[in-house]
Amino acid sequence: MDASPGARRWPAYAVAVLFLAYAVGKAAFALDSRLGFPGGPVVPAAEHERYARDVMGVATAQWSAAASGLAGACLALATVTAPGRRLPRLPMLLALAGMLLAVGAGAAIMVVDGFVGLGVGWQWYHGILGLVMIGLLVAMTRSYVVATRRVTG
Repeated sequence: MDASPGARRWPAYAVAVLFLAYAVGKAAFALDSRLGFPGGPVVPAAEHERYARDVMGVATAQWSAAASGLAGACLALATVTAPGRRLPRLPMLLALAGMLLAVGAGAAIMVVDGFVGLGVGWQWYHGILGLVMIGLLVAMTRSYVVATRRVTG
């Protein structure tokens, strides 16, 4: 247990597990050179072809996404482990803010599409997952801030 009141470890562990699941899902799709994510909306063949032609190779994109999932899991664990807590606070806070913005934006898209239907076909349960992810990221970041704040006295 953290000595700081308000600091919690479980949100970071939950975020790490979700990022690892994301990485495994992206790796599975990379092996088949498929766009999308297991359990997500089906990507039409035309979109797959357009992406491969105009953006980058699908397998490369999916392997890159898998790597970003692993990096996200490592960053989440760094907020609650002794080696991670020894890292400089400002760069960690900047990395957490970047994670919150990037992942939060993706989660917000899932929420809006899942509940309103203005996107690629995320369902209501994807919207709930997006809300959970945003809440966990905020809780993890808040916990890191509380646990690493400087006590003056």
